[in-house]
This record gives sequence, C-alpha cells and structure tokens, in this order.
Amino acid sequence: MRLAIGNKNYSSWSLRAWLAMKLTGADFDEILILLDTPEFKAEVERFSPAGRVPTLIDGDVVVWDSLSIIEYLAEKFPEKGIWPKDQTARANARSIVAEMHSGFQDLRNGYPMNLRRKPASRAEPFDAKKDIERVRDIWRDCREKYSSDGMFLFGDFSAVDCFYAPVVTRFLTYQLPLAGVEKAYAHAVMEHSFMRQWREEALKEPWIVAADEAE
Repeated sequence: MRLAIGNKNYSSWSLRAWLAMKLTGADFDEILILLDTPEFKAEVERFSPAGRVPTLIDGDVVVWDSLSIIEYLAEKFPEKGIWPKDQTARANARSIVAEMHSGFQDLRNGYPMNLRRKPASRAEPFDAKKDIERVRDIWRDCREKYSSDGMFLFGDFSAVDCFYAPVVTRFLTYQLPLAGVEKAYAHAVMEHSFMRQWREEALKEPWIVAADEAE
C-alpha cells in the first residue's frame, strides 16, 4: 500500500489517515506531495482523482478522503480495532468522527495545524469559542463513559483519536482552554508512539506554508 500525504507539519487530514494506517500494523510507503507549491496540482493528480491528500493506493484500489480511507482500512483489517467493537460505542464514535469531518470550520480556519509553532496564544484571537467548547464537551463525555477501558476517547486508540489528534495539536499549540480531563487526554495523544513519530518527522521538514503560519 501507498499513502499520498502533504507536509507533516501542516496537513491535518494526512495525519488522520496516516495514524489509521499505523493502527493496521501493515507496511506502507509514503508519497510526500508538498503543499502550496506550483507542482502540487500536477503531482497530486497522479494519485488522487479529487486532487487532494491524503489518498491511499492499494493495488488497483484508490481511496481518497481521510474518512473513506479509515473505513476502507477498518474493512480490510477488521481485527485491528479501528472502530470500537461495541455497537453502541461504534455508532457514537462514527457520529463524533462525522461531526469533525464536516464541521468545526472556525476552529480549523482560525487555528491551523502547525507543529513547529512555539506554543502561544494567537496575537489576534480568532473567534472559535463555540467549536472549542463543543470539542471539550466531546472529550469530557467520552472520557466519562470509557475511561475504564483506556486513556483514549473510547478506551483504546481508535479512528476517533485519529480524527481528533490534529485538534489536540491545535489546542496545545495555541494554548486553547483545557481542564484536567481534557488536558490528560490531549497529552495521552501526544505521547502515543505514532504521534511522536509523526511530530519528530514534521519538525525536520524545512518547508514553509505561509498561510498556516498564524501569529
């Protein structure tokens, strides 16, 4: 399998798919396509009919969009626990992932993922209070229900954590408000071996995407 991704420092959608790939334990090759370059369009269209990253290539199968990639991997590797096993928990998890997939525009636009940025609040605060509070509510609710099963939103690290990991980085990078339970979850995500690997590789990247360098 091959996974086309954008810059690790900035590409939140790529991170989601990459984490899911790591969860499978399968070998895969990364295809790095640099964001915000004149070559990006031509390069990404070699792999993705939608012209976006991430895109998974598995033989003759091409899957684009991070949520579709996660669903494909969950079907291909059903034993890996990409979604929670319990039906009720799984339905809840899918709803939470879908909510992130289609919403939280103010949070995403105002606080772009930038792993190299020194943690600090924005010089010009962006109004994403509603999104921030909703994310915090989700984290608290999940930890209240599933904390006995592990450190993550549904106990074990799963698709939900793959989807919320980029948001964790935003909360820490821009010093957005976190209470005890939420802070513990955020640090558990950042200490996960997959996240450590991604971040270490992101910090080595020399490329700059000016649009994502929020002050």
